[in-house]
Amino acid sequence: MRILIAGATGLVGQGVLHETLSHPGIDRIGLLGRRSAGRADPRIDELRVPGFDALDGVAARLAGWDACFYCAGAPPVGTPEATYRHVTLDLTLRVARAYAERNPQGRFLYVSGAHADPASRLMPMRVKGETEVALQALPITSVMLRPGGIQPAHGERSPHAWMRPFYAVGAPLMGVGVRLLPSVMTSTAAMGRALLALAAMEAPPAVVENAGINRLGAA
Repeated sequence: MRILIAGATGLVGQGVLHETLSHPGIDRIGLLGRRSAGRADPRIDELRVPGFDALDGVAARLAGWDACFYCAGAPPVGTPEATYRHVTLDLTLRVARAYAERNPQGRFLYVSGAHADPASRLMPMRVKGETEVALQALPITSVMLRPGGIQPAHGERSPHAWMRPFYAVGAPLMGVGVRLLPSVMTSTAAMGRALLALAAMEAPPAVVENAGINRLGAA
């Protein structure tokens, strides 16, 4: 398979890239983002852009991918609603529409969040839910993954400096949570393996909740 990853420098994206590189069935990996992922592998093709609203420079290179793993996003805590909506809804749709136009037989797999619901009273969940609805309306197979808490499994670091102390302190507890609360917690490793399994599945489900992510990640 040929996999395009959007947001490979984020905490989730780093783990997804790690698992994708470890998969023997992946022939090519495209990394769509503003910064280099800093990984040396002959299968990697870096598609550097100023932002996901400026894709013209890489438009031709967005074709030919079997699946797109969309791992980018904004922190749900501390991000103003207007910014969160722009990053979560507007930019995701920019990439999804550009991908769908050039890969009509491809799949768009979106890392959403637990309890995503366009009718939610909580802003992050509401915006995530609206994004899911918009993606499902595109003329392409799409899958929504709804993780809860995500444990860094391979030493991944958040690109947001203010969040790193929380992960450093909470990592041991998160590991326990993944084992004891599989419907609530998952890991970056399970996320990556679940995305790869869904990309290869003949008829993937439209929505995969946290427990489903862990089942796919353990298979």
